[in-house]
Amino acid sequence: MPIAAGLALALLLLPIGGAFAEPKPTVAEAKKKLEKLNEQADKVVEKYNQAGEKLKRARKKYETLNGDLNRQNAKVAGLRKGLVTMAVNSYQLGSVSGWEGMINQPDPTMLLNGLAAVDQMSTSRALTLDAFDEANKVLRVNRDKAKAALTEADATRDELAEAKAKADKMVKSQTALLNKLNAFQPGNPNSTGLKYNGPASGNARAALSFAFAQVGKPYRYGGTGPGGWDCSGLIQASWRNGGVSLPRTTWEQWSWGASRKVSLSELQAGDLIFSEGLGHVSMYAGGGKIVHAPQTGDVVKVVPLSSYGRRVVGAVRP
Repeated sequence: MPIAAGLALALLLLPIGGAFAEPKPTVAEAKKKLEKLNEQADKVVEKYNQAGEKLKRARKKYETLNGDLNRQNAKVAGLRKGLVTMAVNSYQLGSVSGWEGMINQPDPTMLLNGLAAVDQMSTSRALTLDAFDEANKVLRVNRDKAKAALTEADATRDELAEAKAKADKMVKSQTALLNKLNAFQPGNPNSTGLKYNGPASGNARAALSFAFAQVGKPYRYGGTGPGGWDCSGLIQASWRNGGVSLPRTTWEQWSWGASRKVSLSELQAGDLIFSEGLGHVSMYAGGGKIVHAPQTGDVVKVVPLSSYGRRVVGAVRP
């Protein structure tokens, strides 16, 4: 019985829940992990958005080149038809009824006119042959360009799929943590938001009025509205409403504003505020507040700039 007694003692010494059960993270630990995940998600989402924009450009390039290719095909087909017609005419001119009939003309004037016609046809044939040859060269170039653009689009599509898979995984982790904290906010895609009553005027006021009308709608990575937004999608659409065309991603928006940067001490309503690493962008609303689409599990909201929660790298005035 000593063996049985030893086993019983060992079982009594095991912690409740099993020897290998991991302790649940505390609320503070979960929040810290979520903060780190949100920082990582900013970068992952922007890479996804960049890949999406790259794919759009590659597709547009291919469609343009393919259109050129089709037009060039039609031009070559027309020239080819002209060459066939000319070959038939040349054959007929070379027959007895053509050459012999012309040479045997008793009237010298008619003979000269006939020779002039032959010379004109020869020149025209040479020009048509040259045009056909040149058109074929352009056709080959266009075909190669279109093929390269299509290959580029295919590669970018793969890049987008990889970025999306990473973003999906990140969102899943964020959502799981938020649910543990009972902090997941699904938002309302049909939210009518808030009315902007801040100090902005002109284009900036139009941009902020649009952004405030989105308050309460869910954050969605890759979101460009109307039912959900990511940070740069919200900014782009808001300033479009203000009559300014911004690029799609935070990195591109920051680059676009290279000559429009302003000091954080001189912020005006409507200015764009970028986080360190360029993974997030918000809009200054005046009065020390910003409007932005924060991250997964949250909604478009207006908060104090002091609670931004991200290290700021700079600001741009559209």
